[in-house]
Amino acid sequence: MMALMSSINRREMLAFSLRAGLATAAGAVGASALGTAVASAVPPAPLAPPAATYTTGSFASAARGGAVTNWAIARPPGQTEPLRPVILLHGKGSSANTVMSMGVEQFLADAVRAGLPPFAMAAVDGGDGYWHRRASGDDSGAMVLDEFLPLLAEQGLDTSRVGFLGWSMGGYGAMLLGSRLGPARTAAICAVSPALWTSPGAAAPGAFDSAADYEANSVWGLPALGVIPLRIDCGDDDPFSSATQQFIAQLPTPPAGGFSPGGHNASFWSSQLTGELSWMAPILTG
Repeated sequence: MMALMSSINRREMLAFSLRAGLATAAGAVGASALGTAVASAVPPAPLAPPAATYTTGSFASAARGGAVTNWAIARPPGQTEPLRPVILLHGKGSSANTVMSMGVEQFLADAVRAGLPPFAMAAVDGGDGYWHRRASGDDSGAMVLDEFLPLLAEQGLDTSRVGFLGWSMGGYGAMLLGSRLGPARTAAICAVSPALWTSPGAAAPGAFDSAADYEANSVWGLPALGVIPLRIDCGDDDPFSSATQQFIAQLPTPPAGGFSPGGHNASFWSSQLTGELSWMAPILTG
């Protein structure tokens, strides 16, 4: 069985950030000793608190049958202008909170300090429906495109152009939803260890309702994926490696990224994140 996104935790991500060279140099600013205080001295004004870099909320999603749907947005420190977001799509058995627990705020701070143009990262709960409409009526794909993107605009982000980044089920979803939003608004797509199957019969139980559902929501042969900048990363030992190789072979243009040692797990995913966002940020913000 494939490892779930829930196996990613903050400790793994922060360790990765350090390995990748993006971690900030820690510096403690202590209060200086004043020695002899002057009773009549005016006390210094308190420092203003740093601007918020993390926002969370929830909404009742009509596209998901009224399900309470949690979301989170991370911004680099001190950024007040409308930033373009990377939409983060989680894997099966995961959530927006799990994705953001990777240490996204610190990553953004370090990445922008290291020279990447500023952008935002936004995650939303999508359930386990593989980011498309299901027979139950739950449609997490429509939730992202028709509800979450307008919500991000209301939160002050620039949704005229967005990026998609997803893992496993979310890697498939990133290609599906990025294609459906279209090249006019999708700046780039990054699919990591995408959950891909070469036929309806090969698909995991629960991924699709039927063969017809598989065909209606397939990412194989989508014209938009030949136009939108695409990156695909997959571990050599990933159970989706063979299908991913076949998928890449049928694309009209070879994607960025590629195969490297690793499996379908948090260790591989964290090892790729700096390269993935370093690739996406200039495209998204350009």
